[in-house]
Amino acid sequence: MFFAKRALILAALIGFLATPSVADEIVSLKGGYHKLEASGDVGVGGDVVDIEDDLGIDDDDGFFAEAALQLGAFRLFTSYQPISFSGSTVLTRDIDFNGETFVEGSSIDSDLDIDIYEGGLAWFLINLDDQPVRIQFGPEVAVKYIDTKVEVRDRALGLQESESVGVPIPSLGARARIAFADYLGVVGRVGYLSYDGNSLTDIDVQVEYSPIPLVGIYAGYRYLDMDIDEDDLLLDAEFSGPHAGALIRF
Repeated sequence: MFFAKRALILAALIGFLATPSVADEIVSLKGGYHKLEASGDVGVGGDVVDIEDDLGIDDDDGFFAEAALQLGAFRLFTSYQPISFSGSTVLTRDIDFNGETFVEGSSIDSDLDIDIYEGGLAWFLINLDDQPVRIQFGPEVAVKYIDTKVEVRDRALGLQESESVGVPIPSLGARARIAFADYLGVVGRVGYLSYDGNSLTDIDVQVEYSPIPLVGIYAGYRYLDMDIDEDDLLLDAEFSGPHAGALIRF
């Protein structure tokens, strides 16, 4: 009787994980490019300066990659998104950056590099997969590791100062997917949490189109709001913009 119960439990578990009702694919891969605008403030052991007005930071063009594994109602995922901004300007005031003073009238170059590594789990508690319009919705937990580096250089004097920090930020949120047909769907997710003096808001909406089974393209819009206060580095900034790419499922 004991072994019979264990066999029944194991069979039920295998059936739950193997059910195709949650998603057609088991593994999915995404890759694409983004174009993000930056706004906000940054400071390193001195003055807090405006990213756009004081440092002349321009928009960023970069890539994004994600891999996901669907196990029944659960979706494991990991992603990587490097964000790199740079700018050149002539200072309209003195700036104290990491113990070095860059004086008014100096021509400076600035770099703001942020690497976002993420891993998480979504649980589709609502799964209406047998309807004309398929709807999946549930909570999501994730951890982002944010590696940030800020650098300022004076072209004429050869001064260069930089600071880098890496912080993990967990987040709680939700993920949803609405499939209007086998080839057309909308995916959205939102996450937020404040942890150890740092916080992050992440909102992403995508439209997926698969004219060929298991292969498709997507386009969307992402919004990131970061508030990092770690060691001597302060970053209070927003990043937002469109992104698009290709996807494959198998």
